[in-house]
Amino acid sequence: MSRPPLEVADIIRAAGDAFIERNRHWLGWKHVKVLLAIVRCRTAALGGHLDECTRCGHRAISFNSCRNRHCPKCQTAARERWIAARRRELLPTPYAHIVFTLPRRLAPLVLQNKKILYDLLFRISAETILEVARDPRHLGAEIGFFSVLHTWSQQLKIHPHVHCVAPAGGFSPDRTRWVCSRKNYFLPKKVLRKIFRGKFVDALKQAFQDGQLRFEGNLKLLAIPKVFAAWLRPLHRQHWVVYLKPPFGGPEYVLQYLGRYTHRVAISNHRLVSFINDQVTFRWRDSAHHNQQKLRTLSVDKFLRRFLLHILPQGFVRIRHFGFLANRRRTKLLPLCLQLLSATPEPLAEEHASSTEDTPDLYPCPKCGGPMKVTERLTAAEIQLRSPPLVTAAA
Repeated sequence: MSRPPLEVADIIRAAGDAFIERNRHWLGWKHVKVLLAIVRCRTAALGGHLDECTRCGHRAISFNSCRNRHCPKCQTAARERWIAARRRELLPTPYAHIVFTLPRRLAPLVLQNKKILYDLLFRISAETILEVARDPRHLGAEIGFFSVLHTWSQQLKIHPHVHCVAPAGGFSPDRTRWVCSRKNYFLPKKVLRKIFRGKFVDALKQAFQDGQLRFEGNLKLLAIPKVFAAWLRPLHRQHWVVYLKPPFGGPEYVLQYLGRYTHRVAISNHRLVSFINDQVTFRWRDSAHHNQQKLRTLSVDKFLRRFLLHILPQGFVRIRHFGFLANRRRTKLLPLCLQLLSATPEPLAEEHASSTEDTPDLYPCPKCGGPMKVTERLTAAEIQLRSPPLVTAAA
């Protein structure tokens, strides 16, 4: 994919210092660290490596990536490695896509309690799916799935939701047969919505009673038990959004489908349109009007503030597995699922995953299309000492 004309790094490089100076009262080191990583990504500042074509001998210098999970440029290779590793876990059956979204009313509380509420979102959505799937009135099976956390809307506002992708079926309670869902129906949306709402509000009450929630600024009054209880009450009557797509595709289609969700960041470089007079314009998709493409312009300070809203807590795991795909159960239960489906695992999947892991940044030779091979690792100082024509050609 060609380099987009405008990148988030270009905006930070041009306006980042002034933005940091104006917003020191709320910016923390974690925010500055992300901004610095994005600016330095794939530049000489991080060093690089000398690549050589194994077919024609063409040589070029490539700069290293920052590997920060919030960087728009670093997610492609990470996504490909993750998908390659998941290849051997795919089952020969259609898949279902479920999305659980938190109401807008909870957004201010989420911003002050990211780790607690994001963990609750993962746990409660997983419990909801597993409970409804086990019910013999619906599917009556033990299922497995993975969940991916997204925290943004198309306009970069806080919008926490999890995408869950699951095989459209599971094994029976006695583990003797595979139970398939109906062709265009996986689980009842209304039941999922009701159980998810009840479980999440109850979990919020418990977190409050355990003293796990923080209340600052405009939310200070919520620290009073009666005020918090009154604030929670409308959530029981509110419409909670649960999206459920009918079962679709098969293993190969799912591999492509997964790439849309697993390693996204708040905004990709290809959505940026312009940066003029401290105003950033980007494209966004309006789901309320048939996914119509529209333009939105924000001041650079507002754009960067919204971008930084979506930095995750340190060490937070944003892709998690549940049911028979859970890390502790996968080795034992995945072969059982394949056996019940009369299928065999893909023999080359593990080899493909490991080879991708070893050489994540290789690319085709621009001269002959042959494979490029890393021949030498270079520090930032060594890159500066290289002849200018070679560095310029690589850039």
